[in-house]
Amino acid sequence: MGERIQQSAVSSQQSAGSEKKPKATRDEYGEVLLELGKKRSDIVVLDADLSSSTKTGKFAKAFPDRFFNMGIAEQDMVGTAAGLSLTGKVPFASTFAVFETGRAWDQIRLTVCYSNTNVKLVATHGGITVGEDGASHQALEDIALMRSLPNMTVIVPSDAAETASVINAVADYKGPVYVRLGRAKVPYVMPDNYRFRIGKAHIFHIGKDVNIIAAGIMVDAAIKAAALLKKDGIDTGVLNMSTIKPLDEEAVLSAAKSAKLILTAEEHSIIGGLGSAVCEFLSETHPVRVIRIGVRDTFGCSGNPDDLLRIHGLTAEDIVKTIKDSM
Repeated sequence: MGERIQQSAVSSQQSAGSEKKPKATRDEYGEVLLELGKKRSDIVVLDADLSSSTKTGKFAKAFPDRFFNMGIAEQDMVGTAAGLSLTGKVPFASTFAVFETGRAWDQIRLTVCYSNTNVKLVATHGGITVGEDGASHQALEDIALMRSLPNMTVIVPSDAAETASVINAVADYKGPVYVRLGRAKVPYVMPDNYRFRIGKAHIFHIGKDVNIIAAGIMVDAAIKAAALLKKDGIDTGVLNMSTIKPLDEEAVLSAAKSAKLILTAEEHSIIGGLGSAVCEFLSETHPVRVIRIGVRDTFGCSGNPDDLLRIHGLTAEDIVKTIKDSM
């Protein structure tokens, strides 16, 4: 009886989580950063003149002596963050994903990764859901750029709750980290009792017919797709692979061994991101058919975020159609 009550309580908690209003991961970042600043004097924050958009402005207002607006100078921001880390500080350096990983790539490579400094690069406005700002501001290659660097850990939270857990985890982690956040509000998908661990996927379900390995906003699309496929008798599993590097190889292998088809889903180019990571691993360990859902070797464009997701085939319906066509 006690066990049944405990299970019901967990189910109730998860339902409550799903009823929360959608929230942008960047908004959660700003709030968690502020709370971290209250608890830890070693936390410092740097921004490249976009603190109102990245939400680091809350930290800046509360702790002006630990906040550094570096201006529109992303390279200086990353280099300064690396220097601060050598003094025992834990720097969080933020700007838009396209600027952080593109304009400052050389500094990230040398002063952060090659030097293996304790820098946390938390970029907002990743992917095509940046929306109307268009191709110049839509980072679709940032995960590939960061994933290719030795010593770098790459994380893409699925919702605001996971973002909070991620930021707390990387604050305690020693070494370079890249966290990709978004601009748009996204629904809550993770259970209320979930706790993020670096390098560990969250398995919602392992399917016998197909397994979807997703990251970021595509986790929500994957869950919806799995529910639609279930109505047609297709047993579909969903894995939230929020840590792109290091990849949870055990979870990927388990998903591949249980089903004949793997589908990866990401709001990123299909080149060099989650899909590439999964394919690279499985090709050497357990070859199985893998289909990649993502942006297909093209730049984005200006438009409403939902429209752009449809244009690039990143909806639950697109996942369902792709799986049915493949099977």
